[in-house]
Amino acid sequence: MPDLATRARTLLDLHTAPEILVLANVWDVVSARVVAGTEGVRALATASHSVAATFGYADGENIPLDLHLDMVGRIVAAVDLPVTMDLEAGYGDPGETARRAIAVGVVGGNLEDGMRPLDDAVAAVEAVLAAGRDAGIAFVLNARTDAFLLAAPDADRGQLLAEAVRRGRAFLDAGAPVVFVPGVVAREEIAALVEGIGRGRVSLIAVPGKTPPARELQELGVARLSTGPFTQRVALTALQDATADLVAGGVLPAGTRLLN
Repeated sequence: MPDLATRARTLLDLHTAPEILVLANVWDVVSARVVAGTEGVRALATASHSVAATFGYADGENIPLDLHLDMVGRIVAAVDLPVTMDLEAGYGDPGETARRAIAVGVVGGNLEDGMRPLDDAVAAVEAVLAAGRDAGIAFVLNARTDAFLLAAPDADRGQLLAEAVRRGRAFLDAGAPVVFVPGVVAREEIAALVEGIGRGRVSLIAVPGKTPPARELQELGVARLSTGPFTQRVALTALQDATADLVAGGVLPAGTRLLN
């Protein structure tokens, strides 16, 4: 496996390349190996929601950090690709959480702002990046703003866009290479985000049936597209459908592949 600094540099290069970085989020060793073994995959991202669900916890830092890090460390050890971890909101100490993640081999991460006061959110970004520098790596922070995700259903979308851009620019100024804005799926809003934050600086989540295809997002200037908990839901949907067919008197899908 490449050393930590090399993996971090590879991950950063993937975020700054002209081609969009597409990440199918993983949640355990077998999902990581399957995704890593898929042609075209160049890096892995973990999904905190999915890791928590694997152990029976709700999302939102309900899974103990030790258990969360143990699973992520197992994922890192099982693959040769750079791994970025969903740090959630930093478990009360973003810098220390990032240091612990780096210690298990993680070279990038998401960090939620939770719509905290901007100065506090920027300080959290700076703490995570400082942890990377202390470890001798360029930690690839996908700085997340929840401007859209935590907004009221009737909130003015233009105002939300302006706030996401304001926060995103502040995170970039603090040193984050990309800004993650979940909750945006409309092409016109995506284009406005890219215009406000910058081409090659915006990160999005793929929502089934709503988010435009990756190739269109690349044309719009999006840097990164990940899947969050949706890849686990794809797998669970297939499991439930296969189970329903089987108990109804049918058979398992004929196209089932030997992936583990």
